[in-house]
Amino acid sequence: MTQGSRHAFDRLELAPLWQELHARLSSGHTVARITVGPLSPASREALADLLGLDRLPGTRATVSLTRLDEAVREAVGGNARAVAEAIVGPLGNRAAERDSDRAARESLWDWLEGHPVVTTQPALLPWARSMRRAGLIRGSVQGTRRHLSHALTVLAALPAQGDPLPVFAAEHLGDAHALDDGRRLSGAVLRAVAALHDTEPPTTAARRRAAWGLVGIADDALSTTALTAGLRPAGTGAVARALTAYADAGHAAHLTLAQLRDPGELRLPSGDVHVTENPSVLALALREFGAACPALVCTSGWPGGAVVLLLRQLAATGASLHYHGDFDGEGLRIAAHVMAATGARPWRMSARDYESAHARTPTGPPPGRVTDAPWDARLAPALVEQGAAVLEEHVADALMGDLARHRCMQP
Repeated sequence: MTQGSRHAFDRLELAPLWQELHARLSSGHTVARITVGPLSPASREALADLLGLDRLPGTRATVSLTRLDEAVREAVGGNARAVAEAIVGPLGNRAAERDSDRAARESLWDWLEGHPVVTTQPALLPWARSMRRAGLIRGSVQGTRRHLSHALTVLAALPAQGDPLPVFAAEHLGDAHALDDGRRLSGAVLRAVAALHDTEPPTTAARRRAAWGLVGIADDALSTTALTAGLRPAGTGAVARALTAYADAGHAAHLTLAQLRDPGELRLPSGDVHVTENPSVLALALREFGAACPALVCTSGWPGGAVVLLLRQLAATGASLHYHGDFDGEGLRIAAHVMAATGARPWRMSARDYESAHARTPTGPPPGRVTDAPWDARLAPALVEQGAAVLEEHVADALMGDLARHRCMQP
């Protein structure tokens, strides 16, 4: 047979046979026989001639692959597989393709659940699993991975520093409209924000705007502030001079996002900075130490954009950030969020610290939904086992002791 010529068995009346054989062999499974039909009278005659039958087969015929191979070998040499490939095209392997597709899907979901954005904030694990349950976008592993990568990029950048949503989207995704209301990506990110804050995903435009506000997306830079005490930066800028004056007077200071964005000359300290969740602890430190209060920053619950920006600026100068918060479900989520966003390290936030505090105050409120604490695998189980929260105010004496020792060690 010359190049480009038709195969001897490439005949219209035998087409159903070769197409069915090609489909079965492409399944990737062992094939012993095939059933072909319904067959036209011409196809029945052609099949009887090929196989050397003494009578016509029925309109549906079962053909042994061994018998078909023998007939092909006698007529043209080779086997039926080669004929099917020559006439219909290269054989596939659907079983292998299905296995490969299954492995690709499993790899995708394993990648999502093991991504640093998720592992550093275990409250996001239910969100990751909900993405898995939702399945692939239009059946595409690659398309779904791109979508999830964009969502993770956004989550890694939150909380924002008070940017309007289009500005934030343009900066981090290269598309000012990527997070517009109604977009698939916007919905995925807001479901993750709801998981972090243990709330229901927002279902109205007003609630979606509020949810963005929780993670530092805003249209102004004045309403989000960072509460500080004892910060004495160097520099001649207005913010540096004001912080130092407040610290010298033994007062707290609120820094707006606008002030942190445009502080003038400001050289933040590079030593230890202790971070608390509750303003009452910072207030107690000021009463305890006055003008000698060590450097403190308070997140006031979930940190807004100003708090995160200040902590990141401090970390960039080489400051060591030490975080303490409530021992309850939300406190663990806030702690994980702060540590992931700023590089802070835990301060008296181990399972041993919780157990010691619980022994002194065993009648705390229920802890609520508890998620893992990445810095101590024993902490969340201990909290669940005891079933009682320990609020930061209840361990304030130990925190004050640490601050006093730290103050005494300073030159």
